[in-house]
Amino acid sequence: MQINKEKLSRIYKTVMIIIITAVVTFCVTSILLYRTGGIKYIAVTKGDTTGLGATLTSFKELLNKRYLYDMNEREMIEAAIKGYISAVGDEYTEYFTPEEMKTFTTYTTGNYVGIGIYMEADTENNVIKVSSTIKNSSAEKAGLQAKDIIAKVNGVSYDASELTKMSTNIKGEEGTTVDLEIVRNGQTINYTLERASVELYPVEGVVLEENIGYIELATFDEGCAEQFKTAYEELKNKNIKSLIIDLRNNGGGIVDEALQITDYILDKDSTMLITADKNKTEEIETSKNAPIIDVPIIILVNNETASASEILAGAIQDYKKATIVGEKTFGKGVIQELYTLNDGSGLKITIKEYFTPNRNKINKVGITPDYEIVDEKETEVDEQLKKAIELLK
Repeated sequence: MQINKEKLSRIYKTVMIIIITAVVTFCVTSILLYRTGGIKYIAVTKGDTTGLGATLTSFKELLNKRYLYDMNEREMIEAAIKGYISAVGDEYTEYFTPEEMKTFTTYTTGNYVGIGIYMEADTENNVIKVSSTIKNSSAEKAGLQAKDIIAKVNGVSYDASELTKMSTNIKGEEGTTVDLEIVRNGQTINYTLERASVELYPVEGVVLEENIGYIELATFDEGCAEQFKTAYEELKNKNIKSLIIDLRNNGGGIVDEALQITDYILDKDSTMLITADKNKTEEIETSKNAPIIDVPIIILVNNETASASEILAGAIQDYKKATIVGEKTFGKGVIQELYTLNDGSGLKITIKEYFTPNRNKINKVGITPDYEIVDEKETEVDEQLKKAIELLK
C-alpha cells in the first residue's frame, strides 16, 4: 500500500514530537543546565534530595567531579553542621568544632590561658563587646573596660555572629601576645596584651563597713559552690552581721553549682527550681540540707545577670530570704545539655525551660529587683552597692 506525501509528513512530525518530548523530559529530570554571564548553574533534580544526607551527598559528588580547586572537607563538614544547627533558631543551641569545644570547656572548668576578658555579641549593632575583665589579668591591668567594642584582633575584623571564632583567635599559648583594636566612646585604642595563666573565677570574701560581708560570684564554674562556702565561713569567723552576694555581670554557668549555693540559704526540702521539657514534663529540685547562712542577705543584680544566676536570685527572692537590689536581670530561663562527640566536637542543646519556686517565668522576662537602682556608668560611685550597704545598716 502506498502512503501519500501528506500522510507521511504527519507521521514524521508525530515521531519527532515524541522524540523531542522524551529528550526534554530526560534533561529536566536529570539536570537542568543554563548559563548566566560566566557562571554555569546546575540544579540537580534527579533522585531523592529531600533529606540532609542525600542533598549533601549529591553536592559532594558534583564538587568532587567538577570543582576546579582543592577543598578542605573537614572545614566544609563543620560549616554544614553549623548552618544546620543554627537554623534551629535558638541562640543557645550551638555546634562546637573540636577547637571551640576545648575553649568552651576551659571556661566552664576555670582552667584558662589568655588575656582575661569575657565577651558578648551585640546583635543589634553587629559587634562584639567586652562584658567584663578577669581580676589580675592582662586585660584588667591594661585598662580594658566593660562595653568596649573589639573592632579587630590581630588586624582581623569580626561581626556579632563570630563570637566563638574571635574568642578562639584571642586565645593562645602562654607568653605570646595578641593585638586588639578597641573602640570606646567613638575613640580607637590599640592594645598589645600578653596571654597568661589566669585563675578565672576566684571566689573571695571581704568585710565592708558595719561588719557587712561581701562575696562576688563572676560565674558558676566547676567547684564554685565549695569555694563560696569556704569564703562565707571565713567571713563568719570575722563576725559579719550580714552578707552581700554580688551576681552582677554573672552570665550563668553550671546549674548544679547555683543550686548548691541556693541550698546553703533555703530551708531543707524547699523547692529551688522547676523545669519543664518539650513534653511539658516537670521536674522539681528541692534543697537537701539545713541552711548554713543565717544572716540577712542582699543580692546585687544587673541586666547582665543571667541563667544560673537568675535561678539563685529567683529562688531566694520567692522565699523572701534576701532582698534583690539593682537592675532587671537578663532573662535567660532555659537550660542546655552539652554532648561531646567522638571527634572532640560538641553539641549544646536547649532542653528545658525553668521557673522559680512560685512558678514565675524567667525566660525573656527576667527578675525584677525589690529595689531598682540603675548603675550610672559615668560616675565612680557604685550606687547599687551603696544602696545595699544602706539597707543592711
